[in-house]
Amino acid sequence: MNGAAGRTGADRAQPFFYLVSVASLVALIVLCLAWELALAPLRPGGSWLALKALPLMIPLNGIARGRIYTYRWAIMLVLAYFAEGCVRLYSESPPTATLAIVEIVLSAGFFAAAIAYVRVSRAG
Repeated sequence: MNGAAGRTGADRAQPFFYLVSVASLVALIVLCLAWELALAPLRPGGSWLALKALPLMIPLNGIARGRIYTYRWAIMLVLAYFAEGCVRLYSESPPTATLAIVEIVLSAGFFAAAIAYVRVSRAG
């Protein structure tokens, strides 16, 4: 068959999971930088904690190219950001707690979309 009629559900889902994973990773990088440099830094004027965005930039190229190996290890990397969000949610007050919720949502979104992308890619 030709075109969309011959595509399976997995084939149609793969671009969605790809887009969600790339978008959530980029948003998580932007959040980490904005959080520690402008929105709620530990010290006025910014903090060296902004460097926490660097490990997220390492897999960005492989994630954007759809490399399964990169997805697999980036899934484990993002768990550290999920944990940081959980700790800061319960240990800080607003606006930091609000930013922690956003970090939790973005890291969980990347985690779920990346796992789904790997599963759908393996099935196809």
